[in-house]
Parts: sequence; structure tokens; C-alpha cells
Amino acid sequence: EWDEIAEELETANATPDDVAATRDAYLIFLEHFRANVAAAFAAVADAPDGAVVIHCVGGKDRTGLLCAFLLQLAGVPDDEIADDYALSEERLLPRHQGWLDAAETHEERERLRRIAQCPADAMRGVLRELERRYGGVAGYLRAAGVGEDQLERAGSRLR
Repeated sequence: EWDEIAEELETANATPDDVAATRDAYLIFLEHFRANVAAAFAAVADAPDGAVVIHCVGGKDRTGLLCAFLLQLAGVPDDEIADDYALSEERLLPRHQGWLDAAETHEERERLRRIAQCPADAMRGVLRELERRYGGVAGYLRAAGVGEDQLERAGSRLR
């Protein structure tokens, strides 16, 4: 399966369109790792009362998707979700700038530049595509194994 995923990601990253590359990479991950997404979502839904911290290594991809899903279930409009996601690029710039400065080749710098981007339109595209494929984020999460009670609890945490 890893070879298949790597091939799909290579195809997505081959496009000169940064928005499409980010959107497509996210959709590839969401399809191949639905169980992981469901587990992360369930962890938020089933957490005890109080604050919940969501994080991953980079703080923008898996974290960004999970936060986008939670925000949509809480009723936040997609444009606001996408704008919030786009702030990650600005907020993570100090860390990413170090990576860019340390890149030894133009190709490596370009790869890191693309990884560091958080285009709002990429998140809009993910949400639109989940709407087309599953009827929305809730439909995707149901297909991934999230229960109705978990959908409600997770959405209500933010309301």
C-alpha cells in the first residue's frame, strides 16, 4: 500500500499548481488513512470535559484537517475555516524559514516551500470534494467509522 500512496503523492506533487497539489495530497491521505482520521476525531469527541489539544509533527496538515472538520461540524462557514487554515503558513513561518534557509539545492528549497504552504483554496477544495464524495465532512467521518453520537459530541465541544 505504501508504494501506491507514494505513487499517488508523486503524481499530486508533480502539478505546478500549489493549491491543487496540497488539496490532492490531503485527499489521498484522507482516503488511505480513514481509520486514523476516525480515531483522532473519536479522541476529541470522547475526551473528558475541558480543553483538548490537537497536534501533529508539523501542526498544519493532520492538525489542520482535523480542526477543519471540527469547525465545520460546529457550524463555521467553509470560507472562515479555509482562512483559519491559511493562518498556519504565517504562524509557522519562523520554523519553516529555518528549513528553507538550510536547503542545499533549489529542488529541496522548492519542495520545502510547497510543504510549508497553507493555501486557503486547498482547504476549500478538500471540503468541496468531501461534499461531492460523501455529502460532506460528517458523511466522510461516518464512512470512516465515526458514530453519530461522536459527531454530535465533537461538534458541540466548539459550540
